[in-house]
Amino acid sequence: MLRFIITMLFFLFFLILTIPVMLVEWILGKCGCQKAKDKSSRAIIVWAFGVVKTLAGVNLIVRGQENIPEDSAVLYVGNHRSYFDIILSYGCFKGVTGFIAKKEMLKAPLLRVWMKNIRCLFLDRKNIKEGLKTILEAVETVKNGTSICIFPEGTRNKVNYDFLPFHDGSFKIAEKGNVPVVPMVIVNSGAVMEDQNPKIRKTTVIIEFQPPVMISEMSKEDRKGIGNYFCGIISKRYHEIIEEFNIPTPEKFK
Repeated sequence: MLRFIITMLFFLFFLILTIPVMLVEWILGKCGCQKAKDKSSRAIIVWAFGVVKTLAGVNLIVRGQENIPEDSAVLYVGNHRSYFDIILSYGCFKGVTGFIAKKEMLKAPLLRVWMKNIRCLFLDRKNIKEGLKTILEAVETVKNGTSICIFPEGTRNKVNYDFLPFHDGSFKIAEKGNVPVVPMVIVNSGAVMEDQNPKIRKTTVIIEFQPPVMISEMSKEDRKGIGNYFCGIISKRYHEIIEEFNIPTPEKFK
């Protein structure tokens, strides 16, 4: 419980103490210094997430970063089990990257400012028309050189060792934006907090990036079931990593 309290206190103090920094970031944006704002915002959040990782006692193993293209924006897609998925993965990305977040996050004061500063977009999951607008905004974002990360399950999976269906619409960002999809496998993140919420437990989390895939080069059959296709890539590697690291697995998932 102590880890949880210390981690939450840091998070709260960070949001409060960086209010002057938010003002500076706002001025940079208004002065047309978007690149400087992007760079500084990313550096600050990478630092803050790094502190949270340390306080939580997470041993993070990152593999496959050589699979991330350096000459193009990309669409990162991954399985989603924990709030720590974002905290742990953000610093692994190359270049400026925004997340597709649920619209409800806009209700969080101060936090929403930093989310907007790192180019997060907010998806209304209950309104198809508004949701489509967000996807189209994401398409323009990747076309302009900023990568996007989305969790195609649409919400956090409450069960270990299995995935929710991947929504096909998530992949329109890469298809219409003509950028590669980089599958991201996140293993054991639920063990940090969700498995014993609200306690935070010291543990090892593995993040592995798979080779990029251009949707335009996929077969018609795979494109028809594109969510299942990428879920299959991530699921297969997920279970291989579980076996590799001897992470306990219930019998029905073996």
